[in-house]
Parts: sequence; C-alpha cells; structure tokens
Amino acid sequence: MIRVLGCSGSIAARCHTTAFLLDDDILLDAGSGVGELRLDELARIDHILLSHSHLDHILSIPLLADSVMKLRAGPNGSMADLKPIHVHALPATIDAMRKHIFNGVIWPDFTRLPSAHNPILVLHEIDIGQVLTFPARGGLADRRVHVLPAAHTVPGVGFGVETPQGWWVFSGDTGPNPDLWKALNGQRIAQLIIETAFGNEEAHLAHISGHLSPQSLAKELAQLDGEVSVFITHPKPGEVPSVLAQIRALDTQHRIEPLREGQRFNVPVED
Repeated sequence: MIRVLGCSGSIAARCHTTAFLLDDDILLDAGSGVGELRLDELARIDHILLSHSHLDHILSIPLLADSVMKLRAGPNGSMADLKPIHVHALPATIDAMRKHIFNGVIWPDFTRLPSAHNPILVLHEIDIGQVLTFPARGGLADRRVHVLPAAHTVPGVGFGVETPQGWWVFSGDTGPNPDLWKALNGQRIAQLIIETAFGNEEAHLAHISGHLSPQSLAKELAQLDGEVSVFITHPKPGEVPSVLAQIRALDTQHRIEPLREGQRFNVPVED
C-alpha cells in the first residue's frame, strides 16, 4: 500500500508538501504531509527515501527524529538499544542536510544524538540506477525500489516501486528528463506520479526552476509506450484548477488525474 500524505507544491489549509508512505515503515520524501501521521504511525517509520534536498521534501525529518526518539528506544527506555531511522539520499542531498539542517544552528544534529554511537538518524548514500531492497512485511516478498534519474536545479532522483501490476513511479521534482524515459523503457508502468508545478503562462519559470508545465508535460508523456495511468503532483495551492484545466486540454492517450492527499494505491509485493 502507498498512501499519499502530501502532494502540494507549497502549504495552505489541507495542502501539504510531498510525502508518500509505503506500507507503514518507508517514507518516500518527508514534506509537511508527514505531520498527518499519528505519533504511533511516526514511530513505525524505519526508512526515508529522499528525492532531493529542497525544504518542501525534507522539512519533516528533523521534527520526526525529535518526536519518536524515546518511542524507538530499547526496553526500559534504553538509548543503547535505540532503533534508528535510516535516511537514503544522494551524496549531495546528505551533504546539504548536514551543512544546512543538522548543524546545531537550524536544528540539533540528530545524526549524532542521543549519541554518536547510537543516533536516531543514520544517513546512507544512494545513486541513480541503484535498486534498494527492504525486508518483507506480512509474509510477502522483499520490497524493491529503483532509484530513477531526475532533472532539477539540485541533484535529484525519482523512485520506482516494483509491484505485480508493474512499477509505481514517482518522478520527483523534474523538468524535461529524457534519462527517465530511457530508464523506464521496456518496463510495465502501473501508475506514474509526475509533477506539473506551473501553468503554461509561467512556462519560463518552470524552465528555469527545473519543473514541468502542461506543455512540457505533454512532450514528456509522448515518450511513454502504451496507455498509462498518470497522476499530477506538485501544483501550488490556488493554482490547481487552472493547471489541471490546461492538462485536460492536452491531446494525449494517457489517463490523467490529479493526485489527492489521502489517496491510496494498492501495490502488494508478491513472492
């Protein structure tokens, strides 16, 4: 199961930034949508996969670490047996978090707290093309997540989750991205979650900020084989109706719908 916690390009009432929950223990990005989880749900998160370093995709990590540290301690609250949260990201993303978030000025360094030997956050470098494997849950097969290329203003990736129906694909923040379509060539795509942050009237902003507009989205989708279920993420609050109207006017074979907070994708992993 993949649950949409946030899919907005910024914040407002009932608009939260990007975060997806895979089963109950893996986050794909950690925007403000993570705050929709109860404390017990937060405490079950073991892994966070980050697409890139921008604030709207990472802002919940420092607060999450603070919220669950005691809950993830060992028996009798022993910090020596603390169960850490593993954060997986590009080297540049990890470097940005160390320099600009976990620096003792913006936030305490939870990669060294409660101690350097038993931190609540453990950072792991990933690379484009890598396949991340996570242990099975509920008697099903291991979960496999592919790290896909993105084209943004900072180093970034997308993710492809293997399911029996095909890959569930999240583009990450990206502008025109031929490498993504090369990576997906020959794969069966169950759902494609792809960003469209700006309307056509702001196509120049989309271009310089590494995002898509409906007109550039159409060129991207033309590179997909067959008919695919496409879900649009990352438009700004207040701009969703106009962006979606422009997208619905596109001449495309694909089924295109807006992604919605609270939406769930049933993506079981079978043996």
